[in-house]
Amino acid sequence: MRAMLERRAALNLPGFAEGSVEDARRSFAQSQAALPKDRGAKVARIEDVEFAGVSARRYVPLTTRGPGVILYFHGGGWVFGTLDGFDPVCRQLAAASGLEVISVDYRLAPEHPYPEPLDDGWAVLSELAKTGRPIVVAGDSAGGNIAAALTHRARDRSGPTIAMQLLLYPVLSADFDRPSYRLYGAGGHFISRADMAWFWDHHVPAESRAEAEAAPLAAESFARLPEAIIVLGQCDPLHDEGRAYAEALGQAGVRVRLRTHDGMAHGFATLIDLLPAANAEIDRVGDLVGRGLEAGWGEPATQV
Repeated sequence: MRAMLERRAALNLPGFAEGSVEDARRSFAQSQAALPKDRGAKVARIEDVEFAGVSARRYVPLTTRGPGVILYFHGGGWVFGTLDGFDPVCRQLAAASGLEVISVDYRLAPEHPYPEPLDDGWAVLSELAKTGRPIVVAGDSAGGNIAAALTHRARDRSGPTIAMQLLLYPVLSADFDRPSYRLYGAGGHFISRADMAWFWDHHVPAESRAEAEAAPLAAESFARLPEAIIVLGQCDPLHDEGRAYAEALGQAGVRVRLRTHDGMAHGFATLIDLLPAANAEIDRVGDLVGRGLEAGWGEPATQV
């Protein structure tokens, strides 16, 4: 992890909050271009598709475990991120789970602020639900925010049914004063406190930040939400809000697996074929999701 952080620092890219939206998108593109190509597990088929007018990419595994599908939302602070940039983790997740993965190319802020990216996710979820297949919502960082928010919207609107949620270091709160922000928010761990405030400012107006669909940790109730796997890195400004969310779900009677990784920084799980911990974790949670849809949860849930 330290080597990855040093490699990123060597690119001498400005912090996302230090420039314009286009600067941030350019910085992300440059960091992606510096990574090796053709990463991730082999899959049977990849195709670009569309659901209710929203573009997406479908990954079909070599070996299919069942009819379930994982609806995946990429990270990028709601401001940047592309299907290509998160291709490796989607490949790996499809192979590990034995399930089809659909990666959603949701619209980005500030051109399309809250709730438009969430509405894109809702459109795809609603279209997929018509097939009757079990659906898992998943995502990393800002994509984890969208996935979690969809579970609240689906519950509060009495459907569609979501079988499970897989959240990789999700954005869940606009509180930038938690201890993990103070410990890891200076800028040496991929994202900073300033970056996160900048992302929120471009995506969610201040008057909407108490809404569960914008900040799921602000919800009045966490009952009757789908079973959850939450993956956190120790050295991540978002660590504490992820743990608080796991605790809130658990206290509401929702079954939760909380998986915290010592020494890992924000974004670690998408560094497929670059960071051994990334492959190991996606393989593990993919298998948990696949087995969970096959025959229920195969091991005791972590108590949080």
